[in-house]
Amino acid sequence: MTAQPGPADSAEPAAPAGPFRALLPVVLASGSPRRREFLHSLGLSFEVYGNGAAEPEPLPAEPPAHYARRAAAAKAASVAATRPGSVVIAADTVVALHGEIMGKPQDRADALRMLSRLAGHTHEVVSACCVALPDGTREVFHAATRVTMWDAPAAALAAYAATGEPDDKAGAYGIQGVGAFLVESIDGSWSNVVGLPVAELVRLLLQHGVIAPSVE
Repeated sequence: MTAQPGPADSAEPAAPAGPFRALLPVVLASGSPRRREFLHSLGLSFEVYGNGAAEPEPLPAEPPAHYARRAAAAKAASVAATRPGSVVIAADTVVALHGEIMGKPQDRADALRMLSRLAGHTHEVVSACCVALPDGTREVFHAATRVTMWDAPAAALAAYAATGEPDDKAGAYGIQGVGAFLVESIDGSWSNVVGLPVAELVRLLLQHGVIAPSVE
């Protein structure tokens, strides 16, 4: 698994009207367009730094949540060192089947292999987030969601893999896109499956005075 692609340092366009406003400079240490969309929807202005530390490899028998938290913390530490005075938000999402971490597919054949393994089973999606605050505090948390997929026929899985949507996604599917047709049910946070536990993140940012309601 490699670091998210994207410009090393870029400013996002002005955030649309949303329920919150940032009180401190915010940096998103991720090139994920889905995570950018979440912060935009909240109404936050932020900078994107998408070329932080490379994601570490999972250790033998490392629990998915432990690995995701370790990867998110490594990304946050790398970017925070270059952005003093800013709040750095980093995240990592993993898909695990029976405790085995499944990364991003190497190619279309690998994507089909992953999808075939997930079909007809319940897997776990863990998104961990590390928030690095200007005073040096690091807050790390995670959320886990159980996702059940129906036993889709091989031809349907192959057709989905051919769309290219699975190419850059852990577990080779996107619940927020075409891949929604694969998902029979979820138990837990939907945004967590997309790549960011939004409720938990907003709660923490409010607690630390990083954001405030846009209307008070």
